Amino acid sequence: MNARDPSLPLQPDQASALGEFASRVWDEEIVPALTQYIAIPAKSPMFDAEWAANGHIDKVLRDAASWVESKKVAGLKLEVIRLEGRTPVIFFEVPATKADCQDTIVLYGHLDKQPEFNGWRNDLGPWTPKYEDGKLYGRGGADDGYAVYASLTAIMALDKQGIPRPRCVGIIETCEESGSYDLPAYIDVLKERLGNVSLVVCLDSGAGDYNQLWLTTSLRGMVSGVLKVEVLSEGIHSGDASGVVPSSFRILRQVLDRLEDSKTGRLLPESFHCEIPAARVEQAQATAAILKDEVYKRMPWACGADGGPVLPMTAEPVEVLLNRTWRPTLSVTGVDGFPEMKSAGNVLRPFTAFKLSLRLPPLVDGNEAALRLKALLEDNAPYNAKVTFVPDGRAGAYGATGWNTPDLSPWLSQALNEASEAHFGAPVGYIGQGGTIPLMSMLQKGFPAAQMVVCGVLGPKSNAHGPNEFLHVPYGKRLTAAVAQVMAAHP
Repeated sequence: MNARDPSLPLQPDQASALGEFASRVWDEEIVPALTQYIAIPAKSPMFDAEWAANGHIDKVLRDAASWVESKKVAGLKLEVIRLEGRTPVIFFEVPATKADCQDTIVLYGHLDKQPEFNGWRNDLGPWTPKYEDGKLYGRGGADDGYAVYASLTAIMALDKQGIPRPRCVGIIETCEESGSYDLPAYIDVLKERLGNVSLVVCLDSGAGDYNQLWLTTSLRGMVSGVLKVEVLSEGIHSGDASGVVPSSFRILRQVLDRLEDSKTGRLLPESFHCEIPAARVEQAQATAAILKDEVYKRMPWACGADGGPVLPMTAEPVEVLLNRTWRPTLSVTGVDGFPEMKSAGNVLRPFTAFKLSLRLPPLVDGNEAALRLKALLEDNAPYNAKVTFVPDGRAGAYGATGWNTPDLSPWLSQALNEASEAHFGAPVGYIGQGGTIPLMSMLQKGFPAAQMVVCGVLGPKSNAHGPNEFLHVPYGKRLTAAVAQVMAAHP
């Protein structure tokens, strides 16, 4: 650790005041605002084709914009930007209070949500918010409707204490859960207005635990889409057809065998892998020493064959961390062509379709991987069946590229550690995340000299995308104060 820079502005009493301010705003304003937000089914366009007509995305956008404007921060300007045929974006800017500072801090979040999913606790639901034991349950609060509110609160906390900071701009999108396919068009429109971006703060990530500030060091890319195998124009009696007509499900299994070793889960094409940087391996080792076997025990395992829990793919904590952050993995997230069991007669089905989610290592190009995957799955189809893979992306962007954080500047490394110590009483932790935030790769390319702070509230059991999603409010409070302190340390 470098010696403390005496020019850093915060003293212990100021850090404490930031925490007190953030906690008060969370209790009095953010939790009530998020309670209303959770109740609105603002599903991302991929999951609500009629999003514009339904108006839910517009509703949460207007609510967030109204809240930001109501704070009357000096010099704040806010605009809801709408490009034809695209989901809208909130863009706000607040002038610098630090003298002669020409730099800009970009703060990012999103307001669109994942769909409901099933399995919610009887007293919970995706659109029925409930605040219990410091946790705010419901879809989207943690992933990451809180981001716009926390971002402005961090700015207000600094201004309240008279602590100088650079110019800040906020970008809040409504297409992230669909792969942010609308975002590049907005970044192009806004690029000149962003200014000299030297720091990006993204609040759409996770935490290894709730005991310290966690910095995300990498994000995986992703290719998602529908793999479909067609063998008949209509279903026919299975007694008449089986043994003659090849099963569409069996063909689909054969096609997937080209991609994945079903015994181990390893992706077979080497082009979907990349070399893991030595620094990331070292950080995984350090993080494994902190989290130990909780890195896999925190999963909601089903009861296994012997009465104990189902076993993980590996129980070695370092390998668990690397598997979920730096190695490609295939998941099947949806199926079509299957009737419900109560209606499943003796019929050989005409087609089978799987929704695939392929997570890619941070250094593998998402678009190139999507094209390779399409060729791998479609070429030389067994029995000359009709096999198609249609990626979810639009306008030629078929896959999302991951992200690997640039080396931290000494000032940022010091600031993160001091913020974590001040608000959590523990040093900052470093952890890769298995999810995807397309904006980070975009901004890294557009502003290669910028420093990146990617963090969030999605800690153990918070379960974004699944049932019983919750926002850990005490962690959100401390994270907000820590982000404010890091912003204040900007040189």
